[in-house]
Amino acid sequence: MKERKNVLPAEGPATAAALTTRESGTSQGMEGKYNQHNRDISSKSIFGNAVLCAQFLRDNVDMPLFRDVKPEDIEDVSERYYPYLGTELNSDSVKRIRILDIERGKKVGKTEPPFLVSLIEHKSLVEYDVSMQLLRYMVCIWTEYRKEVEKLHGGCSGQKRFRYPVIIPVVYYEGRREWTADRHLCGRIRDSSEFMGWIPDFQYEVVRIHDYSDRELLERGNEMSLIMLINKIQNTMDLERFLQIPPDKMNRIIQNSPEHVVEVLVTVMESLCLKIDASAEERSQCVRKVKVRDMGYLFENMEKISIQEERRKTEEQRKKTEEERKKTEEERKKTEEERKKAEEERKKAEEERKKAEEERRKAEEERRKAEEERRKAEEQRKKAEEQRRKAEEQRKRAEEAEAKLRLAEEKIRQLQDELGD
Repeated sequence: MKERKNVLPAEGPATAAALTTRESGTSQGMEGKYNQHNRDISSKSIFGNAVLCAQFLRDNVDMPLFRDVKPEDIEDVSERYYPYLGTELNSDSVKRIRILDIERGKKVGKTEPPFLVSLIEHKSLVEYDVSMQLLRYMVCIWTEYRKEVEKLHGGCSGQKRFRYPVIIPVVYYEGRREWTADRHLCGRIRDSSEFMGWIPDFQYEVVRIHDYSDRELLERGNEMSLIMLINKIQNTMDLERFLQIPPDKMNRIIQNSPEHVVEVLVTVMESLCLKIDASAEERSQCVRKVKVRDMGYLFENMEKISIQEERRKTEEQRKKTEEERKKTEEERKKTEEERKKAEEERKKAEEERKKAEEERRKAEEERRKAEEERRKAEEQRKKAEEQRRKAEEQRKRAEEAEAKLRLAEEKIRQLQDELGD
C-alpha cells in the first residue's frame, strides 16, 4: 500500500490543544471550515436517505419492529415541523415508519395510526437537556398528527379509542466522550421519585458511534456502517487506521449502491476532507473515487507527514497552552488575592465606620442627656429664683408691716404722753 499523508494531530496525551473532533470543536488551523453547519448538512443528508435510515435503524436500535424495516416503509416528514421548530430541527429527522407492512397479519384498529414515528436527533457533544428538547419535538409531532386526522375525520381525536402514534426518540452521537446525560425525561425533574404519578416520562435511545469497533462496522457490509466508520475519524490515528482498511472491503460495500446513496457518501467524504483540511484538488480526487466506487488508496497523493512530528508539534502546543493556562491561573489567583485583600480592607473600613458611627451615636446620646440635665437644672434654677423673689417680697411686706407697727406704737406713746400731761 502506498504511503499516505497523516493530516490530523496524533491521538494521545498531547491532543488537548490541537485535536479536531466533533466533540471538542475545530482546531485553530481549520476554524470555519468544519463547523456545526457542515455537520448539520451531512447529518441531514444521511438520515434524509431512506436506504441509509433503514440500515441505521435495523443495525443500531435494539427493537424487534425495526429488524425488518425497509426503505419503502420509511417516509421523511421532517419538513412538516419547521413551522413549529424552525432551525432547531435543521440537523434532525422525523420519519414515519409504516408498521402495517412490517407487522404483516396484525390487525390495527381504525382509531390507531398505521405507523410509528422515529425521531433521530444528531449530537456531537453531550447535552444534558436533550430529553426536554426531544419532548418539545414529540409534542409537535403529536399536535400535527391530531390536526391531520381531524381534517380527515372531524372530532375523531375526542373519541375514547383515538390513539396517537408511538414515537421512538434516537440520539445519534458522534462524540468520543461517554454519553452521561440521563436517558429518561424524569431525570431532569427535581424530586421526581416522590411524584412519579404526576410526571410524564419517556426513554430515548443513544447510538454512540465509538461503541462500535471498525471491524464490527465493516462486517455489517452496508453503506450506513461505512459512513459511521468515516465519522469516527477524529484524529491522526483514526485516519491512519481508516486508510489501512483493505480497499476491496470498502469497494464491495459500495459496488452496487444506488446512485442517491453514493451521493450521500460523496457529501460525507467532502465533510471529511474539510475536517482534515485537504486541498480543493485532493477533495476533488476523493469525490471522484467515491463516485466511481473505488475508495481504495484515498489521499494517496498527499504529502507525507510524520506522525511523530505531528505529536511533537501537538505536544509543544499543549505545553504552550498549559503554560498560558498556568499563567492565567496565577493571574487569576493574584487577582483573587487582591480582591480578597481589598474586600478585607473594605470590611475593616466598614467596621471602623460602624465603630465611629457608634461612638458618634453615643456622644450624641450623651450630649442630649447633658442638654436634658442642663435644661432641668435651668428649670430648677428658675424655680429657686422665683421662690427667692417671692421670699424677698414677703420679707419686704413683713418689713413694711413692721415699720407701720412701729409707727403706730410711736403714735400711741405720743398720745399717752399727751394724755398724761
